Amino acid sequence: MIIIFLFGGLNQLHAQRNIKDSSISTPLIGVHYSGNWTAGDLAERYGFLNHVGISAGYKLANKWYFGFDGNFIFGNDVRMTGIFDHLVDSYGNITDVNGDPALVYVYPRGFNTNLSIGRLFSVLSPNENSGIFVHLGGGYLMHRMRIETQDQVVPQIELDYKKGYDRMTTGLNTHQFVGYSFMSNGGYYNFYAGLYFQEGFTRNRRTIFYDQPDVPVPTDLRLDIQYGLRAGWYIPFYKRQPKDFYFN
Repeated sequence: MIIIFLFGGLNQLHAQRNIKDSSISTPLIGVHYSGNWTAGDLAERYGFLNHVGISAGYKLANKWYFGFDGNFIFGNDVRMTGIFDHLVDSYGNITDVNGDPALVYVYPRGFNTNLSIGRLFSVLSPNENSGIFVHLGGGYLMHRMRIETQDQVVPQIELDYKKGYDRMTTGLNTHQFVGYSFMSNGGYYNFYAGLYFQEGFTRNRRTIFYDQPDVPVPTDLRLDIQYGLRAGWYIPFYKRQPKDFYFN
């Protein structure tokens, strides 16, 4: 579940904050989570991926939204096979520096950053700050495989040698979100949920794959697609309004 902290609602002096009857301007900062399936070229490498990140933005009184978010991408479903076959001995093991069987773990890892623009539409909403919420934008995407051997040392896949296997890929990405955002008239019962789509236009950044040393690394533009669900809980904090009268 995404958690977003809404700080703000900085109204003019002597103004009366009224979420129910008026749309407010407020800055937004927070953390979030989304779960995504893969498609396109990305599905050949990885399965389900998680996003956890931070966001910052601003909702205007006219219901337009501008923001930024950064996401850490992780999972445990690597669909590529045979990457380390040339390191396997006749007993079917990859051995460490002491000649003992080693356990090699591989995980999808990456991150993306996005700039967003969107708008709130007060449809099926209890107030002017709730309703259908859509936004889109673009940014940067990187993904690769994290290779771990725990406490064992396998010289062929340590340090810089990992770069020959990790399939690091980078490029531009676009994204779209459509969902429902709810801000309660009072209290902390605020949330949003919706569908998230992301398209990465990326290229391989390594010059050689050690498991395929005689095969040129593909340089064609890739289409790395992710789609899934994003949901969140809002906690708004508003500036205390001044009193109309003061007494000495």
